[in-house]
Amino acid sequence: MRAYAVNTALLVAGALATGRTASANGRAPVTNGVHFRPGDPSSIYIASTFGLLISHDDGCSFRWICEQNLGYGGTFDPKYRIAADGAIFATTFTGLRVSRDGGCSFTTATQDLPIDDPGRIADRWIDAIDVGPTGEVWVATADGGKPNDVFRSTDNAVTFMPRGMVSQAIWWKSLAIAPSRAQRVYATGYQVAGARADGGPLPPTAHVEITDDGGETWTESPLAGVRFGTTPLVYALGVDRADPDVVLLASAGANPPGGDRLYRSRDGGATWREVLATAGPILDVAIEPTGGVLVAAAGGAFQSADGGATFSAMANAPQLACVGRRDDGTIVGCGTNWEPDNQAVAATTDSATWHELLRFAELAGPLDCPAGTMEQSTCGSLWPSVQQQFGATGPAAACPRQPPLPDPPPDPPPDPPGARPASRGCGGAGAPLAGQLGALALVGGICGTVRLRRRRS
Repeated sequence: MRAYAVNTALLVAGALATGRTASANGRAPVTNGVHFRPGDPSSIYIASTFGLLISHDDGCSFRWICEQNLGYGGTFDPKYRIAADGAIFATTFTGLRVSRDGGCSFTTATQDLPIDDPGRIADRWIDAIDVGPTGEVWVATADGGKPNDVFRSTDNAVTFMPRGMVSQAIWWKSLAIAPSRAQRVYATGYQVAGARADGGPLPPTAHVEITDDGGETWTESPLAGVRFGTTPLVYALGVDRADPDVVLLASAGANPPGGDRLYRSRDGGATWREVLATAGPILDVAIEPTGGVLVAAAGGAFQSADGGATFSAMANAPQLACVGRRDDGTIVGCGTNWEPDNQAVAATTDSATWHELLRFAELAGPLDCPAGTMEQSTCGSLWPSVQQQFGATGPAAACPRQPPLPDPPPDPPPDPPGARPASRGCGGAGAPLAGQLGALALVGGICGTVRLRRRRS
């Protein structure tokens, strides 16, 4: 999953239309990102406009990490990644924030290094992050007025080394690592200014750089045929799970008046072909283990069964602001907490029938953390006001979550005149064979193990 540019203004407008009070920073409380921990099918991490929400019981209960603990404020939305060991990475304007205790406390990576150390990324705007299939953490900076670069860590974000992409003019905006080849990385950037050889100004330009050796050498994509918006911003959204040469690229604002264009390359970025034009901004993309692709866009969702070569509208989807697919096939998306979706987080196994995982009124509270941690002291003190705002009463069902029960079978037809009545008890017999089969089906619904149905708030 590759969330890259959530248009919060659209989401805020939808939430405010319900008449609900806005949350922190004057913005409506909405969800806008979904992430999973590799190898842990029970954990779900949901980004929101008021912090990070975490479930470790397959979405039955969610707990809250406040912005203050994460280390940012204002209307900024971090980009998150989760490592296989559970470490949480969050990009901020002042560095990469890292938690190694499940979210109870965060520190800024490399903050103890000298200011002039080439591997120091603290006090920098980290605007791009990705984690490779063998655990390498890649980040890139987008600071104004200072050089920017791409960095790689091979020790789970303890130390970083620059990868030779230093630039005085380019802001690096996205990174995408091939799941099947850790050395293949796609980096996109926006050159805000430039100068010709004769000293004249150059217009802003988009850049896509590709490495196949972990950043030792880079090759620039010509971007031939790619259309751009007024501001030429492109984002690498993801790489095919099996083929490192198949990559998806979004061009922001390239489909006026407010839409994006999605491009696909089959040759590692040498050429590009447009595969989708959306009426609103593309908010998120998920590339499935089977090669399918899911796209969440403002105004609609789309899916592809052929690796992103062609797309069709996803029927019956919520108003998705994020989408991700776990390796077990479950699709998790960010919906609208109030009308019309009435589900801040939803899930489906067939992309057709969605069921609610979370409404904000079902938040279980802040993380349960030791005394003295930022989560316990600061987020704990802020929770009562958040709880009051949402009317939060905790999960609406016992955990672990049970899937929705099917509709009950219809009542059996009445016995024909003169026929021996079929037993309606839990051990009766004596009906004709067809009647016995019908009774057994009914008995299975009455006498079998009782399963809890989640109560809808």
